Order: sequence, then C-alpha cells, then structure tokens
Amino acid sequence: MYAVILCGGSGTRLWPLSRKNFPKQFLSLYSDKSLLQETYLRVRQIMPSNHIFFVTNNENLFNVVNQIRDIDEGFEQSHVLIEPTSLNTAPAILYAMKHLIDEAGISEDVPVAFLPADHYIGNKEAFVSVLQKAAEKVGDAIGTIGVVASKPETGYGYIKRGKVVDGYAKADAFKEKPDRKIAEEYVASGKYDWNSGMYIFNAKTFFSEIAKHAPELSAAAALKTAEFLEAFSTLPALSIDNALSEKSDKVVVFEGSFDWNDIGSFDSLAEIAETNDSIETRHIEVDSKNVFVHSTSNRLVATLGVEDIIVIENNDSILIQKRGRSEDVKKLVEKMKADKAKELDHQLVGYRPWGRYEVLLDTPTHKVKKIIVYPGAKLSLQSHFHRAEHWVVVRGTAKIVNGEKETYLSESESTYVPKTHKHRLENPGKEILEIIEVQTGTYLEEDDIVRYDDQYNRK
Repeated sequence: MYAVILCGGSGTRLWPLSRKNFPKQFLSLYSDKSLLQETYLRVRQIMPSNHIFFVTNNENLFNVVNQIRDIDEGFEQSHVLIEPTSLNTAPAILYAMKHLIDEAGISEDVPVAFLPADHYIGNKEAFVSVLQKAAEKVGDAIGTIGVVASKPETGYGYIKRGKVVDGYAKADAFKEKPDRKIAEEYVASGKYDWNSGMYIFNAKTFFSEIAKHAPELSAAAALKTAEFLEAFSTLPALSIDNALSEKSDKVVVFEGSFDWNDIGSFDSLAEIAETNDSIETRHIEVDSKNVFVHSTSNRLVATLGVEDIIVIENNDSILIQKRGRSEDVKKLVEKMKADKAKELDHQLVGYRPWGRYEVLLDTPTHKVKKIIVYPGAKLSLQSHFHRAEHWVVVRGTAKIVNGEKETYLSESESTYVPKTHKHRLENPGKEILEIIEVQTGTYLEEDDIVRYDDQYNRK
C-alpha cells in the first residue's frame, strides 16, 4: 500500500491564520503539530515513510519538506511532487499516479490512498482501521471513505450508500452541500455519509476509469513524464469527484466513524476545541458565554459581557466574528483585496531550504524575525540595498560572513550587518541554530535581496 498526501491548496477561509504562502495545512490548530504533520503521522502507522508521497506547488515545497523533516529526519525531498500549476484534485492525483508507476515503479495492482492534508481526525485508531480495511478489500473498485453523518451539516458534501457487499457499500450518488432541510433529511434516512474526499484505488483501475469518463486526463496519462509536465497547465481543473467518482459505477464506500472535521472555518475549529482537551488558550472571561479564542502568540485574551463570538489573534491581525458567520470571512477577504491590505498575503512564517523564519514584529521602519537554521545548512551570500540587520544568537553556534570578515558567534553574542554588505549565516553545528534578527531601514520586504552564491540555486 502507498499513500499520497495532497497539500497544494491555498486559501484564506481561515484568515488571519492562513495566508497565500502559508495555507491551512501548515498551521498548528489543535496540537503542537501542523495539520500536514498530523496527516503524515497517521499514515506512518500503516506504512513506511518511503511509501508516502506528497503533491504540492512550488511555493509550498519547503513548507512541506521542512515540516516533515521536523518529525522525520530521514525524509527524502524526492517524495514531494511539484505541480507546474495548481489545478484541482483530479490532475494532482493523475500526476501522482503517473509518477508512482513510471518513476517509482510500483505495481499497477497496489492500492494507493489519496488523502487531504488539512483535516482533523479525533480517533486515529478508528481511522487507521478503516483505511487498512479499505486497502485489503478495495480490489479493482474506486474506494472512498464515507464518514458517519452525526448531525445535519450544510458545509459538507454527502454520499448515498447503496447495497452492502463484503463490508462496504456501493456508492449510489454524490450530493453537493445541501441546505439545512435537506441535510436533516439525509441524516434522518441513515443512508448518507459525509464525503471526506479520501480515496483509495490502484493504478490499473484508475487509468481504466479515466479513459471512460475523463478522456482529456487519460490522453495526458499516455505522455512521457517531461511531456506530461509541460502539458500539465492545459489539463481541465476538475475535482476527482467531478472527473471520476460521480460518473463511475465502480465506486464503493468504506464507512467510518472517527470524529472527522475538514476545518473549513473557525466555527469548525471551535467545535473541535469543545471536545478536545489538548487545545489550550489563555482566555479569561467574565459574564461571557459561548466564546472561542485562538491565539498564535499565546497572548492573554480577556472578554467581558459578550457571547457567541470567535476571537482569532495573529501577530499582525485580529479577527472578531459572530459564531455561525464563518462563511462570511470571504467577504472580509474581498474587502481587504479591494483595500490592498498587506495583511491578506503578508508572510508571517516562511520555510526555506535552510530552515524557517517567523515575523515577530513588523513596522514601516523595523522588523523583528526569529530565524531557525538547520544543522549544516546555510543561507545564501547576499546583500540588501535598503536595510541593515542586527543578529543575536539565542541558541547554537553561528558562522557568519560579514563583509570581508568571517566570525563565529555563540549564544548571547551579536553582530551588525550594514546595508549593501555581503553577508551569510551558516549553522556549522549539529544542533538547531536560532537567532533574532532586527531589520532597520526604509524598505523591509523579502524582494530586497541580491544573491551572489547559493547552494540551493535560487536567483
């Protein structure tokens, strides 16, 4: 059995936490792990790491690589497939399946699970059990995991189950997100599951079915890898539901009950928090009811005499919304687009091939970052036209090029890099290097950089 984790999505439904360059799947929302890391760790209970692949886009490559390496040091970057352009789940699955057959050389009869990277699963053991059962029984069918509908939910699609055969059911119909009345009818009937978007099938069945139902995808599947990637942007932006499962008569449903949520809104996150004791917030309330607070900086949030609200705090923005109005966050996003608010896309966390950084403070004249450099890694030799930098080592040992000088700094030691000076930061040790960087100047954005030498071949 193999698994492909789909993590190329971007979006702002969870703004201000989710940003274009750091979307939902990379956030830590209900544990000390990100949603991507949680997904990987669940799958690792079933199979070795060399059976797990990822599909993402170029912007999120090092978000994926570094987050997985944070929990699995031996993870190979070659297991991350980069889509030439972000389309939808059907082209992403096609790319992954072609790679597994043409490049990784797996058998066409081996089941492959395709899993979203950004879901919450409360009962991991129950989920693993369902996935293992699906792998054993799917055969030449198109398997999908249906989640027992515990309440009438209007934010999910539904699958109608048909005849039960050997522990799974035929899929009679796929239904789009219903209104409240229809959702209540679905749940009352006992015949419908939530559509989790999780699939499992083998390559032989997949290629056979897209030949019948998605000829444009099938034609691309016959191309050599280089030609396929060149033509990728011309593929139809279809979901796997639209391209295949809604049309094929080979779809079967493996039903599971494992406390699932797609975390599509802050209302969903609030629901998870109500049943998950591991989510802690520094919230003090007086005469407040039904208030959910989430702070990325662990700041104290105090509420007085309010009810039915959600408070989301990031280090550059605060969202306060009425509970039940999460779908309208997109209206705020559209307003911010019109106002050209930098907080919409502003990069607060950035993963790089050498490590990562987090913006702690951002003003027009100075910016403060926490920078993590992995053992043996180094930044490019670079300079800036508009800013100077002050570095303070708070953990580890730093090897620093500053103009013509090369020095080593230990904890609590610092250096000053004037603007236009060529400089480089390197971690020569075996432990994480952590520094605090204070930037000062007239322009502090990421594009003010000239690279002279870079081991990662960036421009």
